[in-house]
Amino acid sequence: MYRTLLVLFGFLIVFQSCKTEKQYPVLNEATAALRNPKLKPFYHGLASGDPTLNSVVLWTRVTPENQLPEISVKWEIATNSDFKTIKQQGNFITTPARDYTVKVDVQNLEANTVYYYRFHAINSTSKTGKTKTTGNPNNLEFAVVSCSNYEAGYFNAYARIAEEAKLDAVLHLGDYIYEYGVGKYGDTTIGRKHIPKHEIISLQDYRERYSQYRLDSDLKAAHAAHPFIAIWDDHEITNNAYIDGAQNHQENEGSYLDRSAAAKKAYYEWMPIREQKNHYRSLAFGDLADIVMLDERLEGRTKQADSLQDPSLNKEERSMLGATQLEWLASQLTNSEARWKLIGNQVTFSKLQWGFDSFNTNLDAWDGYPAEQKRLADILTNNQISNVVFLTGDTHRAWAFESTIAPETYNAETGEGAIAIELGTTSITSDNADERTPEVDQRPHEQKITGSPLNPHLKYVNTRDHGYLLLSLTDSVATAKFKVVKTLRKPDKSIRIDTVFRIKKGSNRLQ
Repeated sequence: MYRTLLVLFGFLIVFQSCKTEKQYPVLNEATAALRNPKLKPFYHGLASGDPTLNSVVLWTRVTPENQLPEISVKWEIATNSDFKTIKQQGNFITTPARDYTVKVDVQNLEANTVYYYRFHAINSTSKTGKTKTTGNPNNLEFAVVSCSNYEAGYFNAYARIAEEAKLDAVLHLGDYIYEYGVGKYGDTTIGRKHIPKHEIISLQDYRERYSQYRLDSDLKAAHAAHPFIAIWDDHEITNNAYIDGAQNHQENEGSYLDRSAAAKKAYYEWMPIREQKNHYRSLAFGDLADIVMLDERLEGRTKQADSLQDPSLNKEERSMLGATQLEWLASQLTNSEARWKLIGNQVTFSKLQWGFDSFNTNLDAWDGYPAEQKRLADILTNNQISNVVFLTGDTHRAWAFESTIAPETYNAETGEGAIAIELGTTSITSDNADERTPEVDQRPHEQKITGSPLNPHLKYVNTRDHGYLLLSLTDSVATAKFKVVKTLRKPDKSIRIDTVFRIKKGSNRLQ
């Protein structure tokens, strides 16, 4: 009898277990074919971001086989890669409501310290990630990136960033994803096609697009190797976005506010960013640098002017940042005691003449918001704020300006009239002049727009290559290395330095 009861009890356990598994449908995802099965269930790797003196954000995504209502995920952070000295650990419950993503803001860490971290869930352990808190170092090094369009090519630049041994962080200035459907903006002939196939509009659409990007092995490697400090630009929502609309949003696509809310939710789910009231924020790296990341899309930007003849172009109420963010930025800059003030800036601040018969002024950049552009310039000059470096993305081209919004009063020989330095990073993959007009040698046009008379304050432009900016800081000098990859059409390890500039403290000159 006893043996019969044991058999019956065992049968009930098996039956209940099968019932429990069957009550949750299979989790079918459009990006499943891109997964590396060896990484199950941590297919999307792991990431860290927004480091401070004593904290850092850790991120991963757990992908179950079934649509589980919740998953318990254990995290660990240690000062060695073998995890023999675990400094902190804890548990996080993720659910479908956050797309099974995990984000932990780990506090009470040591300053200026390298940490290793990993996750455990569903009887599996993730790969190991590496991150670093801020501190008061003698030198800093950042990779500055922007504009990574999956369809436009392989993320070779991300792979090379993963190999940079001395980075303190990666500064991502936006356009981390692109919203377009297959074949609308990119080069599908190499086989990298967007998921979903259509332009992304809904929350599920945005989640799938992030999932696709985060399954890319090169992007995963960059995230695993370094903390990211990221800000959105327009393509995380849709092209030429502003507070209540966008160039690439039409009436038949539903409510723009619903779309931007979905885009923001997916962004915060999938990015290792600290969630707070404002997307714009600052991070301190001791006495050496303060980093100010701006939101030039959804916080205070009004609709772009239609043309240079638009009567609203020069109106005071035309806004890039909005009054609240501009006031905050002024406070950050005037109160900063750091040697270098780095401004994470999505669109070009310096006055720029593009030099084409059909296109000369980018009204989506600060040039399209001249009143607020001048207010920011006045903040710098009136308060005599020195050692300011704008770090800019968006254009898919590399730039180096002795920054001014009044080139007519700038002296190219002495640098008098420059109010800051502006360094623009080229894209990771998004198309530039070489892709748009491959049959044309771009160098003559680069020479035309560099220096007098069009842009006397512009010292360098590269409209042809893709890569990233490597920015190194000491107390006395900032060094900018523009690094470019050889090709986007296949995985390739080639990388070279296109040019190098040095900026001495107290100077707005590029050497």
